[in-house]
Amino acid sequence: MHSPIFIEKTQARLGYLENVGSLRFDGVRFVVYSNDHPPRHIHGFLGETEVIVNLHANGTVALVERKDAVRPVDAKRSGVKRILRVAADYFDELAELWEGIHGET
Repeated sequence: MHSPIFIEKTQARLGYLENVGSLRFDGVRFVVYSNDHPPRHIHGFLGETEVIVNLHANGTVALVERKDAVRPVDAKRSGVKRILRVAADYFDELAELWEGIHGET
């Protein structure tokens, strides 16, 4: 199981942390990496759980459709649901964070 600290150190070695935007809402830390790619998405961290969340143009959120959308794979469902709920509650702020780094998509 990888902690967010381990993930951040790994990403730093890969160059992800050059320009990072992050916000914290209701105990969840959301991050946008400068070398990320469309579609518009954010990484949500809660404890040891990371969830990658799409920010759809219609104002909704959803897990990205890829195998590593939730890390670790045995993450508590309650944590995943909380990250998704908080992302939905703060959609506008998270979309603005993405656009501040990547421009509109």
